[in-house]
Amino acid sequence: MARKYGKKASKKVEKVMRERKRGTLRSGSTGKKVTSRKQAIAIGLSEARRSGAKVPKKKTGAKKKSSTKQKSSGRGRTTSTRKSGKKKSSSKKK
Repeated sequence: MARKYGKKASKKVEKVMRERKRGTLRSGSTGKKVTSRKQAIAIGLSEARRSGAKVPKKKTGAKKKSSTKQKSSGRGRTTSTRKSGKKKSSSKKK
């Protein structure tokens, strides 16, 4: 089986992780200091991707399942049933 990530990609991530440890790694748009290990890896992989290293494509967000299945699962109570039977008023009266 072939390697998923190239050597160049692992070197980029290694470099970025060292920067994070030193406290010199900054995020791109905001310029805030990066402290998260996962975010540092993501930055390293995106840099490697830009430089042409062998890195798999970014995963897009998973599609949500249809809402009818979630409703029929029977988890929890619905918002319309309450123990007291009284409705709460959202606005305060003076």
